[in-house]
Amino acid sequence: MNAVHGQKVGYNNSPPRFTENGTSRDLMKILVIHGPNLNMLGKRDPTKYGTLTIDDIKNQMQIIASKLDYTIDFFQSNHEGAIIDFLQLETSRAADGVIINPGALVRYGYCLRQALIDLGKPTFEVHMSDIDRLGINRSVNVLEDIRIDQIAGLKEKSYYEALEKLIKYLEVN
Repeated sequence: MNAVHGQKVGYNNSPPRFTENGTSRDLMKILVIHGPNLNMLGKRDPTKYGTLTIDDIKNQMQIIASKLDYTIDFFQSNHEGAIIDFLQLETSRAADGVIINPGALVRYGYCLRQALIDLGKPTFEVHMSDIDRLGINRSVNVLEDIRIDQIAGLKEKSYYEALEKLIKYLEVN
């Protein structure tokens, strides 16, 4: 993938995880997808988005996931089609859950919506700002009925809370 259409921000292979009885199993994998303009984190309006970069958020999420015996596959693109291509990869289809910050695609990304439905994995929607108070077309959310939950308005903490909630969800389901 090239930088124009999308980039994998990081990838972890799944090393074995040990169960209570000592047998090993693969670590569970979570996809973290950043949509349009999120590559500009750290340079955008800090009152809405904070001062951390996408790499800062990635590093903190990896620390949290590692402590809980999970691995994360990160992806960012400014293009809906590239995100869909990523979701359709066999490695993505093997993931256990998804955290997605779709940015403005939440208002009109019907193709993205269908790709998430087709993926069939539990999905948490994340927004750093309070999307119910900002922007246009606030009454439309194309992910509203297909996601498990939405965490918004907490800047980078939205991602960390979503990660913890998704892991709890995966552990009991």
